[in-house]
Order: sequence, then structure tokens, then C-alpha cells
Amino acid sequence: MEKPLVTRAPSGGGAPAAAPLVPGAVGTTGNSISAGLRAERPRVPDFMSAVRPQTTAYRFALQYAALDLGTNNCRLLVARPAGPGFRVVDAFSRIIRLGEGLAASGVLSEDAMARALDALKICADKIAGRRVAAGRYVATEACRQAANCDAFLGRVREEIGIEIEIISSTEEARLVVAGCAPLLNPRIPYAIVFDIGGGSTEIVWLRLWGGGNRGRPEILGSMSLPFGVVTLTDRFGGTEVSPATYRAMVAEAVAALAPFERTNDIQRHVRTGRVQMLGSSGTVTTLAGIHLALPRYIRALVDGSVLTFEQISVVSTHLAGLDLAGRAANPCIGRERADLVLSGCAILDAICATWPVGRLRVADRGVREGILFDLMQA
Repeated sequence: MEKPLVTRAPSGGGAPAAAPLVPGAVGTTGNSISAGLRAERPRVPDFMSAVRPQTTAYRFALQYAALDLGTNNCRLLVARPAGPGFRVVDAFSRIIRLGEGLAASGVLSEDAMARALDALKICADKIAGRRVAAGRYVATEACRQAANCDAFLGRVREEIGIEIEIISSTEEARLVVAGCAPLLNPRIPYAIVFDIGGGSTEIVWLRLWGGGNRGRPEILGSMSLPFGVVTLTDRFGGTEVSPATYRAMVAEAVAALAPFERTNDIQRHVRTGRVQMLGSSGTVTTLAGIHLALPRYIRALVDGSVLTFEQISVVSTHLAGLDLAGRAANPCIGRERADLVLSGCAILDAICATWPVGRLRVADRGVREGILFDLMQA
């Protein structure tokens, strides 16, 4: 069944409209954890909920596929062009923890590869069942680091029939920016865009206008932190996270960000109010869902929403005070991610401390959307 969503391609259009307010976050016990704080409910112009008439030409339009094999998730999108963007016709996402244990062993484990193969078989079936004109299927940090990844991707090719390419961290950052560009406010000249992944964290410093970039975001610099939620959890643990352990994770991330700040002097622009921040990751979408007190994760309410840094701090502090069962009980986290969420919060806290922009726009989009925009604009 097709989702009545249209994603517009990056065009440098108007800023997202002001959003109405909804009540503050509610904790896992049902008690308010943010009295007096209110979150913005997104009203993002690049998503349209009205179903368009499905003409013959539309029904037979070419379809494109994008697959992102990450350290923690395997994600697929299949879409067809619709106006200046695309309409999603099929999607799949599963937590596979491909990079589990990688930091210690240097290789992908048999269990992790088996989980990934199971997910990729589902993706292959979905791709085969659609009229896919073109596709791009990529792997990121776990496959960049694992000594046995070439052999694993050979198995994928032979057993499943999908050819997966390992992309560089620079290309990953470019795709994240391409996928998230519609959420950037064109009235603010600079942006920090980040993606807290399973095995790495991509940071991108952008200029939206000025400098002859002709309406497209210009990447001024990018860096890849060599850790994400899976690898940091492997090292520090995720079941019981003491305040000291949490502070140690934040301190490590702050130290890792320091060279990038020194090179680009981003804080100078932050002080003048000319920088916006956008986060594309499971961490930021989870925190937004919790703050909005959603009974389950609802993408349409999260994607494009805005969190203040104070709201981020309140939710992160609340989660740090819960045990594993308490975190798992939250419908926006669940059992599969309960041990990972605090590592993501620590990385996010470090980003916010390094660049105190004050507000974060939340993006439930990234590499796959960037791939689709590339394929459809080729």
C-alpha cells in the first residue's frame, strides 16, 4: 500500500512554516517530565498528506530504490517521481546491529552477518516486486572498518543478488545533506548537519547562501567521528550507565569535535546567531518522540519538529535516570534500542555543548532520501 507522502527535492524554497504547540514530554510512568515546556509540532512544506489522483501515467511511472546498510540498521526506500520530488511506495527498516562487537574483534560476527542477510533478503524481495528503473545500495561504517566485509558483501551478491557498494564517510555526509536539505531554513546562512549513526557520527558544516553557491548548500567542511551508538555502547556499556560513565562518553565526544571546531571556527558564527542545526539520526528522532509524548513513534509528527537544547537536556537527563527496563518501556525506544539510546544522548550532548545554537531541527531522513534525489535528478 502506497504512503500518501511526497518528498520534495532540495530547491532552496521557503522556510518551514511556524508550527503549533503540543504538550511537553511524558515519562514512561505517564508523569510529565517537562512541566511548562512545549514542543513544536512540525508543519513541513515538503511533505503533503493529500492523496493525488493516480493517473495512468503516475501508476506506470518509473520507480527507484535506495538501500542503506548501516552499523545498526538496514533500511530500504522505493519511490517514484512526483512533481519536484518523490512519493514513497515501499519501505523497510530493521535493527540488525551489523557492527556489534566490531570494535573489539575487527570483523563482522557470524550472528551479525546472519541478521543482515535476513534483512537484505526482505529488501531484495521488495525490490524485485517493483518496477525499479535504477537503484543504489550502500554500506557505511561497519563495512568500512570490518576486515571481512568484502567476503560478506560477496555472500550478499551470490546469495541474494544485491550489489552493495561501500561508500566513504565524505560521500555519506553528502548524501545526508542532500536528503535533509528541504528542512534547512534558507534565511539562516550557515548550518551544522549531523548524523549519529551506529558506527560513526558524521558532522557537516554548510553555507546555504553567499560565496557563489547558487542556491545549493555548499559543504565547507565535514568530519567523521570514529564512533556511534553501537561502538560507544560496546566500549562503555548500555545496560547500567552511571553518571560518571555518561560524563566520560560526553567528554570523549567533546574532545573528538574540538579539532573540527578549531579548523572551521564555527563558534564565531554561532555567537552572531547565523547558524542553524539539523540532526538526522535515531537518537534525535527518539528524543523528539519522547518529548512529544507519542504513544508510538509517528514519523509525520517527528520529522521537521524542533527541540530546544533545554528540552533535549530534560529528556536526556530523564532517560539517564531510568534503568534498562524503564528505557525499554518507552514506546519510542523499545527493547532493541534501550541499551543504545544513552550513547546517542552523550554524543548529542557533546554536539550541543560544542556549538550552543539553542535549537535543533529533527530529520527522519538522510542517506536513502539523498540517494533517491540523486537517481531522479540524474
